[in-house]
Amino acid sequence: MESKINEIIGFFIYDSIKIFVMLFVFISILGFLRSFVPREKVEYYLKNKGIKTYFFASFFGAITPFCSCSSIPLFIGFIKNKLPLGISFAFLITSPLINEYLVVLMLGFFGYKITLLYILNGIFLGILCGIILDKLNLSKYVVQDINSDKFQTCEGERFIGLYSRIRYGVSESLEIINKIWIWVIVSVFIGALIHGYVPREKIEKIISYAGILDVPIATILGVPLYGSCASILPIAYVLFTKGLPLGTTLSFMMSTSALSLPEAIVLRRVIKTELILIFFSIVTIGIIFIGYVFNYLQRMLY
Repeated sequence: MESKINEIIGFFIYDSIKIFVMLFVFISILGFLRSFVPREKVEYYLKNKGIKTYFFASFFGAITPFCSCSSIPLFIGFIKNKLPLGISFAFLITSPLINEYLVVLMLGFFGYKITLLYILNGIFLGILCGIILDKLNLSKYVVQDINSDKFQTCEGERFIGLYSRIRYGVSESLEIINKIWIWVIVSVFIGALIHGYVPREKIEKIISYAGILDVPIATILGVPLYGSCASILPIAYVLFTKGLPLGTTLSFMMSTSALSLPEAIVLRRVIKTELILIFFSIVTIGIIFIGYVFNYLQRMLY
């Protein structure tokens, strides 16, 4: 019993320190690099159409930090400025799925191969869903009298010299860590308990009951929950090491952040219920597909 408690404490301390050091260093670097990308240029490029624009919108979502610049207010700003609907959704889908702190944590837990594939699949999901939503011609479901004063949007930063950019990167890093640290601690603690007390055989038994439907079940179970991928990742990784298939793990993690009831409530103020249901349905199908792809590729990746 004492050795088990020591193992849990060691797991908790090691993973907590590793996560916070990686978050601070890499988010500071990425924040510094992003300071060279003004928001005005981003909106200018997003006003065009074509596959390159979908890619750019999805990529912009991937490099936008979810905490310091909420994705929904930016999405609302895009809609208000008459950006194409599908391109706006490509950003909205990718933004919560991929961000710098998630990438940092995934590199530490899963390694570079799975992290790279996750990023590529997340961007692909944003592009594909954006194109589909554009082709369906759903502009009639957008609320016409959007009052942008109700929403807080991000103002462009102004930088003078290298020091201000470095300070921006460090400030952004501390801001993000300040907003998610409690969730990271709780998640690592829960992960440590699972690591110490939940046998691998029990996880495998639960999976056997779900059978081939494990990915859709995991995706649907994630929707009522609200959280970022980064907050659920430590738990997801421990479940993965206990035998939960990789694709099932990632599908659950993706659905908690890309699809949530609070998000639907906020979106209802700018788009109608029919479009929200279509949006959720398309993204859910995409996440399930990605889950099965990762389950198929798991043996090659490990």
